[in-house]
Amino acid sequence: MGKEKSERIQTSFLNSAEKKALVWLAGRQPKWMTSDILTYIGVFGSVLFAVGCFLANSNVFYLWMASLGLVIHWYGDSMDGTLARVRNTQRPVYGFFIDHTLDVVTTALIFIGVGCSPMFRMDVALFAFSGYLGLSIYTYIGMILKDEFRLTYGKLGPTEFRLLLILMCILYMYTPWSQYTYEIGGMQFGLFDILGGIITTILYLIYLIQFVKDRRYFAEKDPFKPYSS
Repeated sequence: MGKEKSERIQTSFLNSAEKKALVWLAGRQPKWMTSDILTYIGVFGSVLFAVGCFLANSNVFYLWMASLGLVIHWYGDSMDGTLARVRNTQRPVYGFFIDHTLDVVTTALIFIGVGCSPMFRMDVALFAFSGYLGLSIYTYIGMILKDEFRLTYGKLGPTEFRLLLILMCILYMYTPWSQYTYEIGGMQFGLFDILGGIITTILYLIYLIQFVKDRRYFAEKDPFKPYSS
């Protein structure tokens, strides 16, 4: 029934403080606020982020708009489930469907927005998008087979990812060194392109390590059966 009761694995740096903040905020929402409204607020935040990134090509300070979009996206995306749990109004099947189908839209908007900004090349942004999607798909596989909903890998999760993007926006606006480009293989890459490539490579390494670990687990749980005629 939506797998909403799967064990939620959250090990990020900010997890404990974020949980307390979200519960505090949920208890102070107006009565007319619903989880659906919060979900769509999160979608709006991702649209605002993408628009701000695109406009930053004409004026770099539109990255403040992009950063605001990420804060709004965090508010809506993180608060919708918390509000339902605080009010005891969970809808496991409907909530799971709405939340995770729209996650595809908001994630795509964020990564494409990054690629449309002056901070990143589009090919680097899409490479990072592929790494993020790979881990997302792995999360859903684990949820089905292990009844574990892994929201973070290591100490990093969606909230840390948003904060990293906001930090990059601020650095790009106010530090000249962050706008330098370097020639690699006959192509121009910015500092954040190089950093994005390194981070994405780490994402794929995490994927591979988790795969090797889980392959051993599932092989023991579902052992090989030799064929006998």
